[in-house]
Amino acid sequence: MLASALAATLTGSLALASPVQAHPNNNSARKLTKAVTLKGILRHLDAFQAIADANGGNRASGLPGYDASADYVARTLAKAGYTVTRQPFEFNFFEEFGSTFTRVAPPPATSYTDGTDYDLMDFSGAGDVTGLVVPVDLALTPPRASTSGCEASDFTPAVTGRIALLQRGGCPFGQKVVNAEAAGAIGAILMNQGDGDPVTNVDRYALFAGTLGEPVGIPAVSVSYYLGEQFAATPDLTVRITAQTTSEVRETENVIAESRTGRRDNVVMAGAHLDSEPDTAGINDNGTGSAALLEVALQMAKVKPNNRLRFAWWGAEEANLVGSTVYVDSLSEEQVDDIALYLNFDMIGSPNYVFGVYDGDDSAQTGAGPGPAGSAQIEDVFESFFASRGLPTNPADFTGRSDYGPFIAVGIPAGGLFTGAEVLKTDEDVARYGGVAGAQYDPCYHEPCDSLDPVADGGDASLYAQLDAEYDLYGNVNTYALDVNADAIATAMITFAYDTSAVNGVPRGPGRSHGAGRSHDAHGDALR
Repeated sequence: MLASALAATLTGSLALASPVQAHPNNNSARKLTKAVTLKGILRHLDAFQAIADANGGNRASGLPGYDASADYVARTLAKAGYTVTRQPFEFNFFEEFGSTFTRVAPPPATSYTDGTDYDLMDFSGAGDVTGLVVPVDLALTPPRASTSGCEASDFTPAVTGRIALLQRGGCPFGQKVVNAEAAGAIGAILMNQGDGDPVTNVDRYALFAGTLGEPVGIPAVSVSYYLGEQFAATPDLTVRITAQTTSEVRETENVIAESRTGRRDNVVMAGAHLDSEPDTAGINDNGTGSAALLEVALQMAKVKPNNRLRFAWWGAEEANLVGSTVYVDSLSEEQVDDIALYLNFDMIGSPNYVFGVYDGDDSAQTGAGPGPAGSAQIEDVFESFFASRGLPTNPADFTGRSDYGPFIAVGIPAGGLFTGAEVLKTDEDVARYGGVAGAQYDPCYHEPCDSLDPVADGGDASLYAQLDAEYDLYGNVNTYALDVNADAIATAMITFAYDTSAVNGVPRGPGRSHGAGRSHDAHGDALR
């Protein structure tokens, strides 16, 4: 049932999860999955919620809630006997407090709705600006091969003191807006590109969420292709944009724990991002992955593996995978070669879940290609686990939206689990997993209701009543999905702790960067 309160009140210095249950004989999948309990994982989720409650309702990198989360994880692992490293780094921090977008002239005046008609772009500057809208090198005739705003020469006629209307395509969003600002624009509207078939390529026509990558000095919003096309056809269009934001460079950290035994030249690595979005406790995204990985690590603390185990809790994933990228970039070529494989666990308890397994061999032929050599063998381990329990799975594409991305880019085999985010559940999904068709896998994805009391925090009461009637929910978490996935994590970790030959036996060629040349915001749209 929905958790209406924390199972325990944590005050002062948060109580540490005790690793006393850990046993050196947790050395098989059967024993380890028995030791990794739902109760133990929920204890960590309770701690994360208590941290969020004490820190403005969130655990975002660059804010005190993340620092407290990192302290909790690091102290718990150190007490269990791991060698713990805290890796600090700087990143671009963004927080939005409110915005408006209004058509002022010609009549009729129109107020647009945030999240429906427009979206304030990440790293938008703050301000209150009103100005004439000037289209910038738009390509409105199919195939709409746009490079709008990519070059300084695009800004003719002049946009000084005006609001630039830009079109997606050709270069990153941030480059377009920086160029507009340099040309004297006081604000920017970035319309979708409108390329491809509007039925099969809906994401190229609809409203999209995007990031500018780093702080800019002017307000910037995104709109659908259709609204942008309407703006371009409206003579003397004047709009007003207001944006209340914080956009600056801040410091955060990764938490990395390593076993004291096992081969240093054959490291089995697993990670989960610890940060939330700035306006949420992040209980599913990614409290679930963080809590399950923490409990697995605790129950493996006394195991003597053949291979070195390395667990990571990443910072600033929500700011475009910064923590995992910093970590991988800090490795020497030899250190990269020493990592046998990387497993990623990001959102593994979505309320309206599916069991997603990363498609290492690209057997689904959807989206990005296969992972580096060895990724298919990682997928096989997870698929075998679910098959042994008679459970279905869905192939999860390597889209580049989570922390496996930097590892794949340098040729490290990767795999992992994912129960879904903003995508709508299909009738076929319902036939396999139950749940509510037409609702998001996580109805509170990136929203304040991603907490242990989603309805009180703004979630759809009717939808959560439907889900709660069918599933055992613990706040915004499906406990069945979380429990099963935790056992899958434990099975993969103990398997590879003793033997990586299935992965190592496949030659690792040059790293493949999926979507090369396209950066991604976490769980979001490509930047160009």
